[in-house]
Amino acid sequence: MKKLFSEFSIKNIEIKNRICVPPMVVGLAKDGYVTAENLDRYKELAKGGPGLIIQEATCINKDGRLSEKQIGIWEDNQIEGLKNIVNAVHEEGCKIFIQIHHAGVTGISKSPLCPSPYEYKGFAGTVIGREMTKEDIESIQKDYIEAVRRSYEAGYDGVELHGCHGYLISQFLNKNVNKRTDEYGTNPERFVLEILEGIRKVTPEEFVVGIRLGGFEPSIEDGVSYAKILDKSGIDFLDISYGFFNEQEINVNKDYKYSNAVYAAEKIKQEVSIPVFAVNGINSAEIAEEILDETNVDIVDIGKGILINPNWANHAMDGKDTGKCLNCAKCMWFGQSEVCPGKVIFDKNNK
Repeated sequence: MKKLFSEFSIKNIEIKNRICVPPMVVGLAKDGYVTAENLDRYKELAKGGPGLIIQEATCINKDGRLSEKQIGIWEDNQIEGLKNIVNAVHEEGCKIFIQIHHAGVTGISKSPLCPSPYEYKGFAGTVIGREMTKEDIESIQKDYIEAVRRSYEAGYDGVELHGCHGYLISQFLNKNVNKRTDEYGTNPERFVLEILEGIRKVTPEEFVVGIRLGGFEPSIEDGVSYAKILDKSGIDFLDISYGFFNEQEINVNKDYKYSNAVYAAEKIKQEVSIPVFAVNGINSAEIAEEILDETNVDIVDIGKGILINPNWANHAMDGKDTGKCLNCAKCMWFGQSEVCPGKVIFDKNNK
């Protein structure tokens, strides 16, 4: 595990190992404010030994939420609770970024925004996104920028713009969703680049700003193209995952030994000069080390493994059993963690 437990730096942020806890929304906030449950969760995660935690999707305004219990960062009064999370994580010798989020058409708003009209079939039924006006775009961009300003004031080591998984930035970047004919349709990356430009005006130059980017948006060629544009525009890291749900064109050789998302991260790493994170299907320390060695990515996101065993990184370092996600068709951890089969097996074997 030589590479997995080697130090790594992003700008002036020194990370003690290459293990990142990726953002995973668990729905513990109240009216957008941090609760004691949120605080306890992040303290437990930090004690588990990762080098970096990226805080779950934290929403820039009430209308952009994906859940009623999502943490928010839309007003200054929320900064105090966010500071408490930062301090709890730092006390354990771990760095923390915060993921900045707007759900767009995939959220809980009754009149959701979208770059252009789009019919979205979600858990609560079908909605059609309202096409954003220029005024809407400017307003939402300002919300992103103000959210990052609050992040800096709260003491986070950096931010990650949520640009994948079908949320608002992903909607702009995916040509199967974004049918605009203006500059935000012909050059959809403009939406993000203008946010980045605004962020740099309200935070110091050394503040870390990255993005979680869809590798297939909709194709790998599109993902690579956006990654190269963002690299040249001064983004500090790329955390590569999947794009807009059913609007992806994934053509990966079936013999590829890792997940499709890791494939995308590997391809993007070949084309950019900045740090790249990989995620999905990294269910053992051995696989994590292999991916770091063979794909040349810089950091691995360990998500479900850490849900099963918050001490994943410590156990990996000590050569102990880290537990294993069983890849249930529907994840059994969220909302009912006591019946997650992988967690049950791990807890039974490690009494």
